[in-house]
Amino acid sequence: MYIPPPSTHPHCAQAQVSLRTHPRLILMLLAFAMLMASCRSPEFGGEITVSIVADGTTREVKMAAGSTVTQAFQAAGIAPGNLDRSEPPLYTVLKDGDTITLTRVQEVFETEQNVIPFERQIVRNETLPEGETRLVQAGSNGLEEVTYRRILEDDVEVSKSAVKTVILTEALPEIVMVGAQSSFTPLNIPGTIAYLAGGNAWIMEGSTANRRIVVSTGDLDGRIFKLSPNGEYLIFTRKSKKPASEEINTLWAARVKNTEPKPIWLQAYNVIHFAEWIPGTNSVAYSTVEPRSTSPGWQANNDLQRVSLTGGKPRKILESGSGGVYGWWGTTFSFSADGRLAYSRPDGIGLVDQDGGYLKPLLNITPLNTHSDWAWIPPIAWGADGKSLYYVSHAPAPAPITSEESPYFDLSAVSFSTESVVTMIDSTGMFAYPAVSPARWDGKGQNYEIAYLQSIFIEQSETSRYRLMVMDRDGSNNRALFPPSDANGIEPQTPAWAPKPLEGQVGDFIAIIHQQNLWLLDSGSGQAYQVTGDGLITSIDWK
Repeated sequence: MYIPPPSTHPHCAQAQVSLRTHPRLILMLLAFAMLMASCRSPEFGGEITVSIVADGTTREVKMAAGSTVTQAFQAAGIAPGNLDRSEPPLYTVLKDGDTITLTRVQEVFETEQNVIPFERQIVRNETLPEGETRLVQAGSNGLEEVTYRRILEDDVEVSKSAVKTVILTEALPEIVMVGAQSSFTPLNIPGTIAYLAGGNAWIMEGSTANRRIVVSTGDLDGRIFKLSPNGEYLIFTRKSKKPASEEINTLWAARVKNTEPKPIWLQAYNVIHFAEWIPGTNSVAYSTVEPRSTSPGWQANNDLQRVSLTGGKPRKILESGSGGVYGWWGTTFSFSADGRLAYSRPDGIGLVDQDGGYLKPLLNITPLNTHSDWAWIPPIAWGADGKSLYYVSHAPAPAPITSEESPYFDLSAVSFSTESVVTMIDSTGMFAYPAVSPARWDGKGQNYEIAYLQSIFIEQSETSRYRLMVMDRDGSNNRALFPPSDANGIEPQTPAWAPKPLEGQVGDFIAIIHQQNLWLLDSGSGQAYQVTGDGLITSIDWK
C-alpha cells in the first residue's frame, strides 16, 4: 500500500505515521486522510475582478483572491472618510464579480438667524368702558440664532436637526387693554389688594374701582405672589425663557407704589414652594428646587436662602437637605409677625433656628401616600399674637385603611404658651389652608379670627371643592361664610384677610377667588361682594 510522504505544512509536522499491520489500520488511514485535507494550504495567486461604485463613477479592479473591501479601495486609490458608508462593510472578503458601493457621508453645521414673532395679548380691564381699547405695550419681534446639523449622502441632504438655540433678543409681547366695565358696585377697601390676571400683576388701592397694572410682562406663573407687610413691594415669579428641564422660573420684585414699577431680579430661580418677606427687613427668604425632566419636574433642595432688595448675593439660612419622607417634593415655611420661622414638610412641622441654620421639629405628621407624583405638605399659619401655630394634621382611619392612606384631615393648633396640641375642627380636608386675621380689641383683649376651608366631600378632599369657614381663635363661633349651601364650592386656596377693618365695619373683609373672579366677604355680616367679572384671576394678596 502507498503511504504519502509527510506534509511540509508547519501545522502537519505531527502527522507522520509508520505503517504496520495492525487491526486499527483502516481507522488510522481515514483519520490521516482527513487531517491532511484540513492542512492543505489555501490557493494563492488567483485573481478576482470586482466593481466599485463611488463618487459618481463605476470602476473595475483586479486583485488577489481573498482580498477584503478595504484592500479593494486601496487598489483603486479610493480613501473612504470616517463617516462614509460601504456596502458590503470594509471587513468583508470579496468574491469574483462582487460590487462595492461607497456612499460619501458629510456632517455639516450651519447657523441661521430667525425672527421670533411677538405675541398679542388681550387684557380685559373693568376700569375701561365696554369695547374701548388701549395699547399698554407695543410688541417687538425677537431674534434667535439656531445651529443646525445637516447630514449629506452623496451631496444629497438626508436629515437636518437643530442642535443649539441661542436667544439674541427676546420678543416683547403686544399688550392691548380691552374695556370690560362691569356693573359691580365699587367698594372702599383698606390697604392694597394685588391680584394676578392673565400673567400680569394688578393692584387696587382705596377702592375696588381704582385699579392699575403694575407688571405687564404677561409671564407671571403665580407660584410666588406676595406683597410686603407695608404693601409697598410685590415679589413674584416669572416663567423662564429656558426649557423647564433647565430652569423653571425666576424671582422678581417691583415697587408697586411707583406709577411705572421696574421689575428687579432677585438673583434667584427655580422657586416653587416658598418665598416671603422677612418681617422688619427689606429682605426676602426663599427655597429652591433643581429642575428635572421627569415628573413632577423638580427635585427639592429643602434649603432656605435670603436676598436683600438693596443688592448683594443671596446667602444661606438653611443648607440643602433630604427633607424627610417624600422630601423630593419640598418644604414650605411661614414667618410670624415677630420674625420667628416655622417649617412644614410631608412628615412633620417645626421651627427653624435661623442663626444656627438647623430645624427644631415640633410634631411628626403621618405622611400621605398619594400614589402619584406629588406629595401633600401640611398647611400652616401663625396666630396673630405669635403664641399659636395652626396646621392641618393627618388623622388616622379605621382598619383596614393604613395611616398613610387615611382620607381624614383635621385642623389643629400648637399652643406655645401651654405647650399643648389640640384639634380645633375634625375632618376639614387636606387643603383647609388656615389664614389668620389681624388682631383687634374686642373689649376684653386682643382677639383674632381664623378663616379656613371645609371640604364638601370629606373622604375625597383631594378633589373636593370647599366652603369658606370662619371661627374665633379658640375654635368657638364657627360658621360657614361662602358660598351658600346650594351653590358650588370654591377651589382650594389661601384666603387673604384685609389688613384692618373699615370704619364702622363689624368684621373684616376676606378676599377669595371664585370662578376666577375676585370676591370680598364681610366676616361679620357674612355679606359677599363680587368685585371682578373677567374670569382671569389666579392669585391674590392683601396688605
